[in-house]
Amino acid sequence: MKKLFILLSVVGLSLTSCGTKKKIAELEAKNKEIQDLLNTCTVKLNTCLTEKEALNNQNDYLKKTNTDLINSSKEMTVLTTKGAQNLEKSLESLKEKDLKISRLQDALTKKDSVTLALVTSLKREVGIDDPDININVEKGVVMISIADNLLFKSGSYEVSDRAKGVLGKVAKVINSKPDFECMVEGHTDNVPIKNAVLLDNWDLSVKRATSIVRVLQKDLGVNPKQLIPAGRSYYIPLFENDTPANRAKNRRTRIIIMPKIDQFYDMLEKEMKTLGK
Repeated sequence: MKKLFILLSVVGLSLTSCGTKKKIAELEAKNKEIQDLLNTCTVKLNTCLTEKEALNNQNDYLKKTNTDLINSSKEMTVLTTKGAQNLEKSLESLKEKDLKISRLQDALTKKDSVTLALVTSLKREVGIDDPDININVEKGVVMISIADNLLFKSGSYEVSDRAKGVLGKVAKVINSKPDFECMVEGHTDNVPIKNAVLLDNWDLSVKRATSIVRVLQKDLGVNPKQLIPAGRSYYIPLFENDTPANRAKNRRTRIIIMPKIDQFYDMLEKEMKTLGK
């Protein structure tokens, strides 16, 4: 009986020991499974943390970028406003310059029109058939060139009666233009002259110019305020003074009829100065 009891005890312990090992094995397997799961979760957690940090950094960058864009947008708005204002000022400036250019062109056109009308009037009054009289426009003014043999005797500054007839027609046009000036230029050839009355070619050219001016003023009623006498001697020849024919052509009196400077040229100069600002 005693032996049976011991045998049963041994069998019971053996069975109990086998059950415990199995349980332990199951627990160890379960523990390993849990550990693996924990490791997996840890890896995922670390990945999530890394991604979170990256997202936070990206979020900060986007916030900064957004702020910068907002600031840039404000600056661009300011710049655009200033640009629009500058453009508007530039357009106004261009309009002003266009207006000044238009005025300048109108003034020049008006001057050209007056000059053309004056030439037409002179050619009608004086006539264009006489080869000793030449009427043309040079540098914006009207010039009447009268040959020496039509006005004076050789070496003299006394105006001939024939010349007074031509000068009378010129005076008629000058008197019709009280706002114009008339410059009378005396020109000689290069043959030296000196006598009891004349010192040289300068003297001859000046005395011829003043003689014409006196006739225009005293005999033909031209306002002396419009008259300007000038002597040019032989320094502005039309041709070389190398033949008698050429010297004859160089002996001439030139009458220049021009608008008063204060009426046209001052206006043009003023417009040019204003245009340059």
